[in-house]
Amino acid sequence: MDDAANDAVNDGDLDGHLDGPRLAETFEEVEDALLSRWPETRLEPSLDRIRAFTELLGDPQNSFRAIHLTGTNGKTSTSRMIDTLLRALELRTGRFTSPHVQRMTERISIDGEPLDDDAFVRAFNDVAPYTHLVDDDQPHPLSFFETVVGMAYAAFADAPVDVAVVEVGMGGSWDATNVVHADVAVLTPIAVDHARYLGDTPEVIAREKVGIIKPGAVAVVAVQEPDVAAVVAERAAEVGATVAREGLEFGVVARQPAVGGQVVTLQGLRARYDDVFLPLYGAHQAQNAVLALAAVEAFLGGDQPLGDDVVRAAFEQVTSPGRLEVVRRSPTIVLDAAHNPHGAEAVAAALEDSFQFSPLVGVIGVMGDKDAEGLLSVFEPQLEHLVVTQNSTDRAMPAAELARLAVEVFGEHRVTVEPRLADALDVAATLAEAGEAVSSSMGAGAVLVTGSVVTVGEARALLVRSDGAAG
Repeated sequence: MDDAANDAVNDGDLDGHLDGPRLAETFEEVEDALLSRWPETRLEPSLDRIRAFTELLGDPQNSFRAIHLTGTNGKTSTSRMIDTLLRALELRTGRFTSPHVQRMTERISIDGEPLDDDAFVRAFNDVAPYTHLVDDDQPHPLSFFETVVGMAYAAFADAPVDVAVVEVGMGGSWDATNVVHADVAVLTPIAVDHARYLGDTPEVIAREKVGIIKPGAVAVVAVQEPDVAAVVAERAAEVGATVAREGLEFGVVARQPAVGGQVVTLQGLRARYDDVFLPLYGAHQAQNAVLALAAVEAFLGGDQPLGDDVVRAAFEQVTSPGRLEVVRRSPTIVLDAAHNPHGAEAVAAALEDSFQFSPLVGVIGVMGDKDAEGLLSVFEPQLEHLVVTQNSTDRAMPAAELARLAVEVFGEHRVTVEPRLADALDVAATLAEAGEAVSSSMGAGAVLVTGSVVTVGEARALLVRSDGAAG
């Protein structure tokens, strides 16, 4: 940051306004300043603010190549796999993802690691002098999300990174991340979510999401419904992009559940990779893996394969917190951030595929704008009992309201209400242990915590130590 900018922010508050004394010094100050801005759920569809912001920052998004991801489910896991593959190829990476599971710093990673608190403070202070200039010049102020996107792009340019792996926040065309011109656009499966903002059919939602496909790019596309596939083809033809489709140009050849994950055979764009161990559960994660593989192959170009050793070593290291993550034993507690019916279906299939839990007790807390009834209906055959709860945010559906829906799906005798998440976890663990004691020898009792990224993040904070070990 230059001297003039430093003087400006030292004459202003933490966002650069002229009524405060100093730069931010702590992560907590940065968090407060960011959360005081428009929340992620308050949208005004325009790229004007983020474009003005990044222009003031020197258009940092133009200083690195990028892989851009959109879709309804699977974006974060796929982006983490892409990041790991690129680093295995000795490229320096930046990764932007949202929402975070536990801490805001998770949203911006360099070389596979989230910014630490000091680096996050520096990233904020580097852009803060310019936020008020945009606020004063635009009809609406910069949002929380737009500000963090600016922080990420500036941090990536400053590192500098060779390639940024960028996950949209919501949609595509009007998402703040979309000021980047990515070489590769990745579209994970598209279904209905955020219907209030994006539309109520996959086709309508797809028209927003395909906006990340830029002229001359390669679109790496998961298997989609026919109407969605047509929208993708239309956009690709419009901008002169190349399309690589799962099931045609690349795909999962075979997969076999294994201890700690699965063994997969993947057909990429350049070569086939046999017997790759993936330490994640479910067919959907195998699909995410082949998307990641094809995206990296498309990004590198040429005809040379990545190499069996590189691919195997990279996928062996992949993690995805809060995605069918086993965080405790006796009883087993599994966290998954599924928050819509499409995501729940993938989790349900993975539970049948990779685990033998008997009984399985659910702890579910959802956001008020989600299809809670649809999500509950998917999980009903899987869960012996359901403990309904809520997370700590204002957006959470009240436990009592969720319980009314749950009783209609599960029946009153299979539903317990515990508004406090910590209490819900305790009750569910007790039920799982008691049920295991009287059940057959078919499996072990377990708890599934799901329904929202926030619910899973708060549960993870209660169950997992800061070093990643079970608490």
